[in-house]
Amino acid sequence: MRKLLVLALVGLAAQLVDGALGMAYGLTSSTLLLFAGVAPAAASASVHLAEIGTTLAAGVSHWRFGNVDWRVVGRIALPGAVGSFAGATFLSSISTESAAPWMAAILFTLGAYLLVRFSRPLRAARAAGRLRSRFLAPLGLFAGFVDATGGGGWGPVATPALLVSGRMEPRKVIGSVDTSEFLVAGAASIGFLIGLGSDGFLLPTVAALLIGGLIAAPIAAWLVRIVPAQLLGAVIGGVIVLTNTRTLLRAGELGGPVPALAYSVLGAGWLVALVLAVRALRRTRRARAVAEAALATPTAAGAAAPDPVAGAAAPGAGPATVTEVAPTPEEPRRLAAAVEG
Repeated sequence: MRKLLVLALVGLAAQLVDGALGMAYGLTSSTLLLFAGVAPAAASASVHLAEIGTTLAAGVSHWRFGNVDWRVVGRIALPGAVGSFAGATFLSSISTESAAPWMAAILFTLGAYLLVRFSRPLRAARAAGRLRSRFLAPLGLFAGFVDATGGGGWGPVATPALLVSGRMEPRKVIGSVDTSEFLVAGAASIGFLIGLGSDGFLLPTVAALLIGGLIAAPIAAWLVRIVPAQLLGAVIGGVIVLTNTRTLLRAGELGGPVPALAYSVLGAGWLVALVLAVRALRRTRRARAVAEAALATPTAAGAAAPDPVAGAAAPGAGPATVTEVAPTPEEPRRLAAAVEG
């Protein structure tokens, strides 16, 4: 019972991170199952079966908060389902160990690029044009295959690639990737069912992960909507860099003090990037407030200005009656400001 409770908490935390950052549910859950001694195929099968429920809840929540671009979902989900089905079917005969360092290097580079990009003020306009199918389809196919064969990877592959394109808001990237993962998880589960049979799924583990994920899904969808894009991009970049550093260190067989030193340097760099992102966000908000105030000032001045036509005497009429108005204490200051201006 205690083990299932721990798994439920892991599922909750993993879905909270996945829903807010667009990645890490499969990676977190699969890592725990492998650490517990579960076979790789059974671990991946159980995680993907649980993801059918968690991704459905996450997709509905993101849709309600306006975080989903359905055009992107349609063009990336179907190829992703094909890739995940193929990866699940051939997991027993296909090894991804040789490809892991190369994938980690690519993701590390994308994460570092995101850290640099989001630590500076964002441009008001995104890149022109829409994401095309010739980019989304191969991305979905590759991400789906990696996700099924590695027990996770849909978010870490698809999310940074869409963010780097600069053609979507970060919250819509995350919402679209999470929503499209429903089809990916379903196709992978069918592939595992064909390859392993029903005995390949650890149903108590699936139920525990599912319960935790369902609780966290709406919270994560709300969180990604209120977190500023500047901070969200910097956080995602740091997560991508740190999660792929471990794979690179293992591939290079670097031990001793090297891993601790590498994590310390990267952690310090991530902290600096977050500080710069906060400063850039504040500058952007101040500039926006000044611009809005400048736009509102002429409108207010125009509404307060007297009408010269209404104040003039009509032709042929008698002399206009002049009503003497006592000056207010504010009048001298207004005149002085007008002269100085």
